[in-house]
This record gives sequence, C-alpha cells and structure tokens, in this order.
Amino acid sequence: MSARQAGAALAAAMGIGRFVYTPILPLMTAQAGLSATGAASLATANYLGYFVGALATIVRAPSRATNRWALVLLVVTLAGMPLTHSFAAWFVLRLVAGVASAVVFVAAVNAGPGWGLSGVGLGIALSGVIVLVRAEWGFAWWVAAGVSALLTAVAWRMQPKGPAPQLPPGGNEEIHTRPWSTRPNRREFAALLAAYTLEGVGYIIAGTFLVAAISGPLGTLSWVLVGASAALSPALVKLGGRYLLPAVFAVQAVGIALPALVGGTVAALIAVTLFGATFLTIAGITLKTGAGLGFPRSAAILTTGYSAGQIIGPLVATPVLHHGYHDALLLAAAIVLTALAPLSRLPAVTRTPPRRTPAELVE
Repeated sequence: MSARQAGAALAAAMGIGRFVYTPILPLMTAQAGLSATGAASLATANYLGYFVGALATIVRAPSRATNRWALVLLVVTLAGMPLTHSFAAWFVLRLVAGVASAVVFVAAVNAGPGWGLSGVGLGIALSGVIVLVRAEWGFAWWVAAGVSALLTAVAWRMQPKGPAPQLPPGGNEEIHTRPWSTRPNRREFAALLAAYTLEGVGYIIAGTFLVAAISGPLGTLSWVLVGASAALSPALVKLGGRYLLPAVFAVQAVGIALPALVGGTVAALIAVTLFGATFLTIAGITLKTGAGLGFPRSAAILTTGYSAGQIIGPLVATPVLHHGYHDALLLAAAIVLTALAPLSRLPAVTRTPPRRTPAELVE
C-alpha cells in the first residue's frame, strides 16, 4: 500500500505537477503568446520554488498534513494556469508548484517508496499523453489538474516517516556502507552531495534541451518515452551501489551527448531512452546511499543540492546556446562525467549489513 501511495504522490507532484510544463510549453508559446524569455523565466520560477521547498524540508521533515497541503496546492496551481494570461500570475503559480513538488518528493522518499519511484516516470508519460490527446494549452493544464487530483486521492493516506537515522526501508535488500555505523560519515556524504549537485546541473540542461531538439509530434512522443523508461528504473535502483552508480552516470552522459555527436531520429530516441532510464536511477541510488551513510535528513539535503544544481544549469548553458542545442548537450554530458570524481570517494558497499537491535539503530 505504501509503495502505491508513494508512487501516486510522486506521479502527481513530479511527473505531472512539475514536468507537465515541458510538453505544454510549445503550446503556450504558439497559442498563449509566451515568449522564449518568458518560458525560461517560468522554468526558473519552478526551479527556485523546488529549491525553497527542499530547504524547508531540512528544517522540518514533511508530515502527513504537510504532504496533503502540498498535494492540494499542486492541483490548484495546475488548474489556475489557464485562468489568466498574466505572466506574473503564471510565475507565482509555477513558483508555488515548485515548493509543493519538493515537499511531496521528500515526503514520498521518507515514506520508503521502493517501486513507488516509478510513479515519477509514469507521471511524465501521462503528461506527454495529455498533450497528444488534445493540443490546446488551457485544456492540457486542466486535464493535468484533474489527473493530479485523482492521484492525490490515492496518495492521501501516505504517512512519511520521521527523519531519525535508521536503516533504509527493505532491510538486507537495500544497499549499505561498509563498515556499518550509526555515526554519520560527513566526508563521504559531502562527496555524494557534490556528485548529486553536479547531476542536477547536467540533468536540467539535458532535460530542457534534449527533448526540445526533437521538433513536432515526435518531440512530445519522445517525452512519453522518457517517462516510460524512467518508470522501469526502480529495478536498477534495487541493484544499486558504489559500482553501479558511476556506471549509470557514464551511461547518462553518453545518452546526453549522442544527439550532438550523431544526428538523426534514431540517435535522438536512443538518447531520450537512456536519459529517462538513468536520471531516476541516479536519484534512487543516491538517496539510498545517503540513508546508508547515516546522515540525518539525508534525503532533504541531497534534494536541496540537486535543486541548486538545477538553478545553476540554465545559467551555465545560456552562453553556449547561440548556435543551437549541440554545445549545450555536450556541456551537460561533460558536467555529468565530472561527477565521477567525487563518486570515487564513496566507500565499498555490502548487501548484508550486520543485524542490529532497535536500540542500536538510534543514537
């Protein structure tokens, strides 16, 4: 039940509440008079909101009531987009949606989602299908609000766990550090945070321009493909660990760079498939590894670093956009590869940490 609730929450908050803007954006540009500069500003508003929401979860872990308020806010912000043509109103709505998305994400992770992480991918796929069904910007936002409301009903009883250091959900099936200790390892956690922040920078550049480089209906279809491949990533997360995580980073870098190095539709579709399959896998393994290091509020802190990277990404990419998307994609791939350096500082891992009594699990 908890995995289904977490999956529904992540589908509503991340897959639709946060990412539906990507397939709707071309419609708003063509039908609602949204300029390219305005489009970038609305995206930045959402990134800023996500960062603020992640910071808030460090101060106070999301409760069931907080999670419910955040889910309701998401539905309201989605439904509010077609009610106005004011850019200022759109900016506020996407800012609030970003805050709410971060709160729900951390709440769902604290609930121990497991396969619930696939909800992000399923939500992304749904956001693409919404646009394919009817290409009208206002209608798309209202359908997104309706779908999010249904998912919110499923996630309504989700109960986030407290932030006290503990074994990640799943016992011996999860990945843990060696030697096992309840004392947080600050140096190794800092290395993990640095790598995940760099992933946020590279990921957002790719997420913004990889799909945008594929024009027409195929572009929307590719977004559905991103979501479908992301929905399968929890299977890789269960295999996670020190050696798989760098490999997934490397595969993601290859996928991001592929359209810039090899032209054509086939290369583009392979690229979005690799991107979809890796970005959520990286998130899942990173959050599990952070929990294994025993660092308090690890999910909230890692999510904050990731969201900070997403704010930095567009600023870094802007100077290289004068000649199309290729240079930006190559830059994103290089940044993702840079994350391999801090990852090399993580300890070896084992699948079978020593069994401990409940009293030993809390300092």
